[in-house]
Amino acid sequence: MTRGNTQTATASRAFLPDLCEARAVLVVVVMAQLVAIVLALMATYYEPFSFQRLGLTSFFMQWVGLTSAALICGLRPRLNRLPVSWAALAVVVLVVLNTLLFSIVALLLPGWVDPGPGPGLWRADVAVNVAIAAIIAGVVMRYFYIQEQLRLKGEAELEARIQALQSRIRPHFLFNSMNIISSLIAVAPEAAEQAVEDLSRLFRASLREGPAEVPLSQELDLCRRYARIEGLRMGDRLRVHWDIGVDPAQVTIPLLTLQPLLENAIYHGIQPLAEGGDVQVRVAQDGDMLEILVTNPLPVMDATGGTPRANPPASQGNRMALDNIRYRLAALYGERARVDARANNNEYRVTLRYPLA
Repeated sequence: MTRGNTQTATASRAFLPDLCEARAVLVVVVMAQLVAIVLALMATYYEPFSFQRLGLTSFFMQWVGLTSAALICGLRPRLNRLPVSWAALAVVVLVVLNTLLFSIVALLLPGWVDPGPGPGLWRADVAVNVAIAAIIAGVVMRYFYIQEQLRLKGEAELEARIQALQSRIRPHFLFNSMNIISSLIAVAPEAAEQAVEDLSRLFRASLREGPAEVPLSQELDLCRRYARIEGLRMGDRLRVHWDIGVDPAQVTIPLLTLQPLLENAIYHGIQPLAEGGDVQVRVAQDGDMLEILVTNPLPVMDATGGTPRANPPASQGNRMALDNIRYRLAALYGERARVDARANNNEYRVTLRYPLA
């Protein structure tokens, strides 16, 4: 494995969250304050409630929490390179040592303000603080461990879905392509050669193992090759219109995301129509979001019921492709990614939206 691949694998395996983010810092502050309130309330079992004690406990917990978060944030790249168990143990030790340091400082601080006989470097309070820190850090690390296992399980399921999507080449498309190539060899050898090259590029992409994202120009090239092969079979019945409003070389997209949408548009929208139809592919930038729109005509309407003719296998395949694309975009771009599919004015529209890198 190369150094770049190692760094990529390390970055993708983020057992410890980034505590430098504003949201994470807010969570640390809130959790530290909640722990301080709980400790102050527990002390009321033995003596009356004191706002002074609550203030001092809050001050102590905030300092311990924020400095621990800062240390973990700074050491996060190195900690994430360790095995999960060792990374968790290192964080617990780090929090315990940080708590011990601040406990000793808090114990000696009154003596620095008012010199006199000090209480020494060790008291029961210090041991209690260290024990509480160890328990809280251990519970948090257990939570992160469970989150890591869920993430790994989700990634495994996602990888299986991606492999299923990439390996999904409809048998009818393969057989039709081979028949077309066979018929073109004698009458149009150059067209047959081009079809073989296009088909091989599609197969190579479906079997490819590499980065999850590729330049949009590469995905558009696959789409045009696929449309060219289908055009040999459908002729003038298939008309694909491209409206690319961004620089395809500067924009990335998950591999085999747009091509399945084009395939569904042709298979479900154009093929059932005797007169054929138009497929529109539009790519535009909307602020920091990339928007991809694929439209195709709706299937022929049933004269008796006024509803599209049922085609369960095709509909199931269409939903499977959309679900796979939705899962992939969510895994790569988070909650801001959107996949919307709906019928509108006798046409079917699929819209993808995800943040630009």
